[in-house]
Amino acid sequence: MRLLAKETAIYGLSSIVGKFLNWLLVPLYTYVLAREADYGIVTNLYAWTALLLVILTYGMETGFFRFANKEGEDPLLVYRTAMASVGTTSLLFAVVCCLFAQPIATMLGYADHSEFIALLAVVVAMDAFASIPFAYLRYAKRPLRFAALKLLFVGLNIVLNIFFLVLCPLWQDSPLIGSWWHADYGVSYVFVANILATGIQTLCLTPNIIEGFRSTDKGISLVLLKQMLHYSLPLLVLGVCGIMNQTLDRILFPFLYTGDDAQAQLGVYGACFKVAMVMMMFTQAFRYAYEPFVFSKHKDKQSVEAYADAMKYYIIFSYLILLGMVFYLDILKFIIAPSYWSGLKVVPIVLWTYVFQGVYFNLSFWYKLTDQTRYGAYFSLLGVIITFTLQVWLVPHYGYMASALSSTVCFLCLMLLSYGIGQKHLAVPYDLKRIGLYTLLVVAMLAAYYVTRRLSGSVALSMAVGTLLLMGYIAVLIRLDFPLSGLPVVGKYFKR
Repeated sequence: MRLLAKETAIYGLSSIVGKFLNWLLVPLYTYVLAREADYGIVTNLYAWTALLLVILTYGMETGFFRFANKEGEDPLLVYRTAMASVGTTSLLFAVVCCLFAQPIATMLGYADHSEFIALLAVVVAMDAFASIPFAYLRYAKRPLRFAALKLLFVGLNIVLNIFFLVLCPLWQDSPLIGSWWHADYGVSYVFVANILATGIQTLCLTPNIIEGFRSTDKGISLVLLKQMLHYSLPLLVLGVCGIMNQTLDRILFPFLYTGDDAQAQLGVYGACFKVAMVMMMFTQAFRYAYEPFVFSKHKDKQSVEAYADAMKYYIIFSYLILLGMVFYLDILKFIIAPSYWSGLKVVPIVLWTYVFQGVYFNLSFWYKLTDQTRYGAYFSLLGVIITFTLQVWLVPHYGYMASALSSTVCFLCLMLLSYGIGQKHLAVPYDLKRIGLYTLLVVAMLAAYYVTRRLSGSVALSMAVGTLLLMGYIAVLIRLDFPLSGLPVVGKYFKR
């Protein structure tokens, strides 16, 4: 358990730090890129890459873990076979996209920039292939190398973005920079930085790739590959539906929005969406800690009570983050350029989406623990249908507000459905009364804040009211569920 906790901390910390550092690129893009439409391009194409990455790995990471740990199987043979399969399909994908970059770019609305397609196709192909060596590092229990390589990519990506977008414009008059750097290339440098960082990361994985060929039998097994595909391909459906629930709004927006400034509106939406990602990082941190906790506790008699407590505390602290971000949005908005502030009204909606998504994640363990994972596929598919329907219906009329609301409605429905069905299969005594109390309290506080803001028109007064409300929420939290006397070291100085 100590080893599990240590590895969880390393994997979780590297992922969260990586996401936070990548998040810091948002202000860079919004302040440096010439137009909101440029960030709209970044938002749209990176949504596509997230979807394509799931497709190109087609569940083989999970398949590798399943067969590498299977009795009678040679882990290195499994590793080589998985690498050969994903490597071949990734290479074919990159070649086809580069050959047909122009028609693909035209179809996606980037007819004048086919280089976008070629660059990102190579990036996605390398990322897909690298997923197997990274899975091997996790199998071989090398979390430090795993984390170091992940953070290496993030660091390189940030440094290269700063170089291309900030330093090169300052040095463009020098012969060394001016001979190749062109100001009109613009957003393309975002993708150039990505491909360079990904390429260096892949090169650093070379020793681990070669490691798969240590045994005397250095071939692959087609019989094993068939078994792995039979196991992994059904996971592709679940993975595609899951990622589409998170990215479909940014993929479909350019096709659905009828205004002339679709890319600019998408850029505004994408930037404001990123502002709310603090909540996502909290959810991600909770997820890394909660997954091993759930499976380690499953055989305990009090496990369901532990799940109920974990859910309650997740909701309590999610609400704390939500209130803090809404009440201090007038400060947080400086993360992005002023030209994007018109979209800040989506931030509270996105925050609620992340809350519902986190609760749904917590609830989803009932079908994992009862070996009824088909329900995960059903829920994910239903989520895609809800999101797609609402997007097609509402986006042409209401723009990115409809994009944000469709995701919120999707995860709210999945959350309620998973709770209703899950209680029949694994009854968990969630403290609905206390959760309901906190929910009503948060809604009332948000209403009071917005009424004050609307009536006074004063940012300073509304922030002062928000601060008092936030202090009131913390006081209730301490009084009901988080007594200071329970804190380590300093708890002895507080009375119960």
